[in-house]
Amino acid sequence: MIPMNERILVVEDEAKIANLLKRGLMEEGYRVDVAADGVEGLHAALSVTYDLIVLDIGLPEKDGMEVCRELRAEGRLTPVIFLTARDSVHDKVVGLDLGADDYLTKPFAFEEFLARVRSLLRKAKQKADSRLLFADLVLDTKSRRVERDGQPIDLSTKEFALLQYLMENQGTVLSRMDISEKVWDIHFDTTTNVIDVHINRLRKKVDADWPVKLIRTVRGAGYTLGQD
Repeated sequence: MIPMNERILVVEDEAKIANLLKRGLMEEGYRVDVAADGVEGLHAALSVTYDLIVLDIGLPEKDGMEVCRELRAEGRLTPVIFLTARDSVHDKVVGLDLGADDYLTKPFAFEEFLARVRSLLRKAKQKADSRLLFADLVLDTKSRRVERDGQPIDLSTKEFALLQYLMENQGTVLSRMDISEKVWDIHFDTTTNVIDVHINRLRKKVDADWPVKLIRTVRGAGYTLGQD
């Protein structure tokens, strides 16, 4: 068995089911934590970075739907599989509308459960691969969306390309020549200030409304992303 890096949280109050899921997932190479009620599960989900959360709906202290709602309200996008004895269409719709990614009705075959786990982890990885992160700034190359601290930022095509290049090269000072050739696909013209103009426009959108400024000028060298 090849060790995996994925970490899964199982929130299930029925000890027999919790132990079965933990043992089976660990045999597949996943790292697994277990919580026995909604309060404990929510605390764990907010304290540790998990790749997937398996969440029973009928939990003591705080039910699974409320746990999911609070997770999404906190901006946590960790994939969630609901486990439940409820099989009505209404319950499924409510659960999915609250932000769950999948819904499995008890009793279920462990092989089907594993297939759904693999599918959600695969989708999450594909989605993560399209997201560039720096501090509280997020750029999604697939959806072409940019957000800072959860607030959408509207960028022109060239501004988006410029920010993407900066985020892809975090920790590197990019010269005007680097930027010109990669973003504009032209040889650098020392007589133009087009790059400085676009950097200033980008700063107004990305930095102006936030106390921490991310786009830095390195005098005589170029531009980079940084924070205090």
